[in-house]
Amino acid sequence: MQIDILTILPEMIDGCLNCSILKRAQEKGLAVIRLHNLRDYTTNRWRRVDDYPFGGEAGMVMQIEPVDRAITALKAERDYDEVIYTSPDGHLFDQPMANRLSLLGNIIILCGHYKGVDYRIREHLVTTEISVGDYVLTGGELAAAIIADAVVRLLPGAIGDGQSALSDSFQDGLLAPPVYTRPASYRGWDVPDVLLSGHERRIREWQLQQAHERTERLRPDLLFNESKIQ
Repeated sequence: MQIDILTILPEMIDGCLNCSILKRAQEKGLAVIRLHNLRDYTTNRWRRVDDYPFGGEAGMVMQIEPVDRAITALKAERDYDEVIYTSPDGHLFDQPMANRLSLLGNIIILCGHYKGVDYRIREHLVTTEISVGDYVLTGGELAAAIIADAVVRLLPGAIGDGQSALSDSFQDGLLAPPVYTRPASYRGWDVPDVLLSGHERRIREWQLQQAHERTERLRPDLLFNESKIQ
């Protein structure tokens, strides 16, 4: 998989894209993540990529020309399955969406900034708009890093134990059950006996019960959505 990220602040996310699981996935050849500075695609002598909005609104707007030039240059190199724009009013990013994106070959992520992008970019160049939550960030760089991390860790071989990602929260519509490790007793706080029993069926039943209990208590909306889908 190749992920190309278009941004005016590549230094903002360069570090997090080159450590831990993302770094190992790239070293294994499972993923390629490239950062592209949109200022390299502007014809403006001062490397500006924004301008005042028509209509007199406050703030600045990212111009269509450098974005179009960047996307056109990338598409000349390879085909892309999705051109994603990170925006507060996009589709809410969740695990099913991460699963779907992880099955694709190549994607472009355009990081929003300022007041937003010229709307023609969203009308003609973008295929999917994604939000990582109902709040506004300074720019879309952190959102792009979240998307890249959530997607790449799902690629076969990215995580040492391939089953680990399948048991994460949200994969089955539930929060993950509690997990424990050594020591089994600490300051009188004990690990549940069932986890020390070695009885696989009872352990799985306990984990499922705990997952349902935690979801009902902490995220009842997930159970509601699950029932609506069924």
